[in-house]
Amino acid sequence: MSGHSRWSTIKHKKGAADAKRGKVFTKVIKELTVAARMGGGDPACNPRLRRALDPARASNMPNDTVTRAIKRGTGELEGITYEEVNYEGYGPGGVAILVETMTDSKNRTVGEIRHIFTRFNGNLGENGCVAWMFHARGVLQVPKAGVTEEQLMEAGLDAGIEEIVDQGETWEVQTGPDKLDAVKKALAAAKIEIGEAKFEKIPQTTVRLEGRHAETMLKLYEALEEHEDVQEVWANFDIPDEVMERVQ
Repeated sequence: MSGHSRWSTIKHKKGAADAKRGKVFTKVIKELTVAARMGGGDPACNPRLRRALDPARASNMPNDTVTRAIKRGTGELEGITYEEVNYEGYGPGGVAILVETMTDSKNRTVGEIRHIFTRFNGNLGENGCVAWMFHARGVLQVPKAGVTEEQLMEAGLDAGIEEIVDQGETWEVQTGPDKLDAVKKALAAAKIEIGEAKFEKIPQTTVRLEGRHAETMLKLYEALEEHEDVQEVWANFDIPDEVMERVQ
């Protein structure tokens, strides 16, 4: 299994745990608000808002909560103004880490993110120090039940499918970032069930970690993900399966 596949696996497990704790609501509400502020409150005309509605539905977010978040973004309701800020740095063993946040106080957030890096033997770097190591991709999770790799390629190749990765119980379908919606529509038209569909930052290369470095890196990842302002954490670590399996 490739480093990226391991990374995807842990992120999907973490996403399930977030949903159980209700933490996903905070992330989705922020994304709905920012998406509506940037592109308007009509999902038909706002691809980012359209994508933000998927996790809202998947987590059974109440419709009135979704509506309030969108209206705060469009200015129809008063509310907190969030700003998108990315932070870059290095973890144990030189792992590259990219942290995407939405915050109403950059000064507070940068101090707290810096503290987390330091606590787990990492360091916050300058803007641009690691972002170049990651490629933006459109990624869809497709349950394996009832669909083969060949059927996926036949349904979505013309729409923009570039790679299909075996994730065990699911297929990970990768596209160019501008082809995500087109591939999603093509698979839906072929009656293929689609799970999560989102943008991801996939590392060009990975760093192999074992022992203490591996365990500390996973603790750093967990701490960053738990921060209330953090939307996504991307990293280029490659950790043995037995270590990953201990992170539940």
